[in-house]
Amino acid sequence: MKLCPSSAEELARSLRDASQAASRIERIDLSALSRILEHAPEDMTVTVEAGATLASLQRALASRGQWLPVDPPHPERLTLAGLLDTNASGPRRAGFGTIRDYVIGLRVALADGRLIRSGGKVVKNVAGYDLMKLFIGARGTLGVIVEVTFKLLPLPEAEAFVQCRFDTLEPAERLIAAVLDSELRPTVFDLHNLSAASASASTLSLILGFSGARSPVDWQLDQARSLGFTESATLQYDAAFHTIDLPPPHRVSLLPSRLVETLRCLGNVPFVARVANGVVHDRGTPPSLQSGPTQHKLMRRVKETFDPEGVFPDFPL
Repeated sequence: MKLCPSSAEELARSLRDASQAASRIERIDLSALSRILEHAPEDMTVTVEAGATLASLQRALASRGQWLPVDPPHPERLTLAGLLDTNASGPRRAGFGTIRDYVIGLRVALADGRLIRSGGKVVKNVAGYDLMKLFIGARGTLGVIVEVTFKLLPLPEAEAFVQCRFDTLEPAERLIAAVLDSELRPTVFDLHNLSAASASASTLSLILGFSGARSPVDWQLDQARSLGFTESATLQYDAAFHTIDLPPPHRVSLLPSRLVETLRCLGNVPFVARVANGVVHDRGTPPSLQSGPTQHKLMRRVKETFDPEGVFPDFPL
């Protein structure tokens, strides 16, 4: 069954009917729910319907000198519901975190047709149960996020990216340690093996990015150059890796201290690694690195509590 609601209330009624009939809903199109409901630039908050795309929201916020500091792939196609369902992020995660860090309120349609709210519309808010972290990243299996309130940041005055290339992981590992021991605070800290344009080119690139006021950005660039980051860079590698023409890559989360060890196990598999966060996106994770079934029982129990009739899809295992 596919739903194309024109309002949150219409969606709630359809979900109630589906729950009573024990019918599974395969897809929900929220494109009609795409309005910015309230933008308070002075408070740096925005409330928006979850069918809006991330790109359209960013354009509206940029007109007032603000932004939502997340940069997942394909923002022109990614709805806010999709962003929240998958907890998607991008290269700037090192400095700005994930979407969980910026959500201060949600409105969610549950499987039984109830519309509930968690959080509020102000940054300092402690009212009610904190269900936001439960729904964010649940991939639409527990409820449908129909409205969200974000806290915002000012657009950075300056932003720059630099890189250093390597043939093997050993010198990259040493430079990673040097960056971690330095006073640098990069907003992008990535390692990838997508650089080789020819057989003779270096295959590994360590990327640093800095953003904020111009003077601190310039200072950090000077410090990075002293460590060997002498080549300018862009974030095009991440967009190319997450091309819409290919299936989504695998993702492995681990301790940052185990990052290089894990990359050695990957061999020549294409990857983009978030060095600061211990997250590896790759196109061929060996079975030994994939997550096991330990957490699946808990996930099923949560699913059975929120959706006993199986209206929404199951957790992807």
